[in-house]
Amino acid sequence: MKKNFKNIGYAFLVALSLGSCKKSIDEKFNNPEKTATVTIPYMFTGMLNNTRVRAEYWHYRTFVLTATAYFSQTSYLPNTNTVYQPNDGYMGSRWEDFYHPNGSANGPMALYRTMEVNYNLMSATDKANNDVIMNAARVTLYEQASQMVDCWGDIPFSEAGSLETSAIVKNPKFDDQIALYKSFIAGLDAASTYFKTATLSGQASKSFTNQDILLGGSVDKWRRYANSIRLRLLMRMSFYDEAGSKTEVLKMLADPTSYPLMDGGNVANYSPAATDALLTPLTTYTGSLQNALTEGSSNGAPDYMLNTVMKPANDPRIPVIFDKGMNTTDPNHPVPNKDYKAQPVNTGSEDASTNFSAFAVVDSTTFLTNNKLPGIVITAPEVNFLKAEAFERWGGGDAKAAYETAIGQSVYFYFYLNSLGTGVKPILNPADITTFLTAANVAYTGSQADKLAKIWVQKWVHFGFMQGTQAWSEYRRTKYPVLTFPSAGKLTNYTTPPTRLVYPSIETGFNTNYNTVKAKDTRTTKIFWDVK
Repeated sequence: MKKNFKNIGYAFLVALSLGSCKKSIDEKFNNPEKTATVTIPYMFTGMLNNTRVRAEYWHYRTFVLTATAYFSQTSYLPNTNTVYQPNDGYMGSRWEDFYHPNGSANGPMALYRTMEVNYNLMSATDKANNDVIMNAARVTLYEQASQMVDCWGDIPFSEAGSLETSAIVKNPKFDDQIALYKSFIAGLDAASTYFKTATLSGQASKSFTNQDILLGGSVDKWRRYANSIRLRLLMRMSFYDEAGSKTEVLKMLADPTSYPLMDGGNVANYSPAATDALLTPLTTYTGSLQNALTEGSSNGAPDYMLNTVMKPANDPRIPVIFDKGMNTTDPNHPVPNKDYKAQPVNTGSEDASTNFSAFAVVDSTTFLTNNKLPGIVITAPEVNFLKAEAFERWGGGDAKAAYETAIGQSVYFYFYLNSLGTGVKPILNPADITTFLTAANVAYTGSQADKLAKIWVQKWVHFGFMQGTQAWSEYRRTKYPVLTFPSAGKLTNYTTPPTRLVYPSIETGFNTNYNTVKAKDTRTTKIFWDVK
């Protein structure tokens, strides 16, 4: 059970209580939940070992598959009257899991603040040995905090975690979302600069390698990770501040030696396991994604994604993302469908439920029964889609090459996920990718508007439900793909998806600083980068 704290000042009362009995970490790593001495390296592992990063039941069942993936239609959208009304308790749980170590969440904010306190009390020698971990922890914090901003806008940040830093419970102020984004971008740049010249002692290197469950203690990968997240944030705010984003993005892309990225070496046939920022499930942490998907029939294929985007192009990812479903005309003798077809998004709820099994669902080998699915932080396809957009809008590189590389990498990425599962595994023919790139709705042709639309739609497909939160952010930013959301029969004031999440009652009811943001706490207020 998750505990409800009254506000984020109550976070992390005791550093030793980092987790719950349902957690266990692979013996390769020092377990911060079982060690008698909690140190910065152990807390770093706890920070990475986060339920909102891993491919876990709770995260998908209560947040992604009931909110962000619904609002971006990267998962099946049930035509119910409450589908656009997020559950306050679930949203509050997501909010708390950033700030608090509630039971199993290992809240990155609370852990980072405690790491800061411990670091500031260290000798110069000990600080030097922990610098690499503190820089990696900042990158992790900024990446997670940026997702909070993308969902809510202004959030408590600079004054969050007062109990850890000063032993005083203080209601933290809500920091301005624009200022936060800019501080994250600057902080990521500083971290990349550190990693560029970092020389680790034997002790520091061993500790970093032992405790880094995300990137295996590779300074080069952390540098690429920091730059890649920075590229994501710069592009996300690029319609709000195009001049500033353009300058910084083109500076990065023009100098890959100074700003290496997680781009898979710019080749389609890349290795996701070796390249991407993927959090490998730790023994018993996977939960049951199958239950998360099948509860409420969330495992149906999304209408627009399959019927309008993928199927007309004979997308080679279809066999590893979807199963065809069953023809149940004769309920005693159901047979597999002959083709892939998603249920239309405007199907009435009663008919949708009755005929659900007659349509395509998400693939069982890749998703439903795959207990090795990683938590996805950022991948090479996303990075190359970002490059393609930047080059198309501002020049400085080959947009077509970046776009086609991104699509090819996305195909290999999903076949990689499929390879981790147990069951039927289709064989990828590289020639199918070449053919795929010539499909009318995929080929890099047309006006600049046409090309940008194709970049954004293909990136949306790549995100899928596994990265539903990123898909929702990009859908709001770009307004692509052009989706239809049924409104008939929905609750009054909830006939369309929100443009942001409203603050959960667990925060509004106890943080007195809420009054400073109350006026703009509506479901139709836009995040600052949402200006198109």
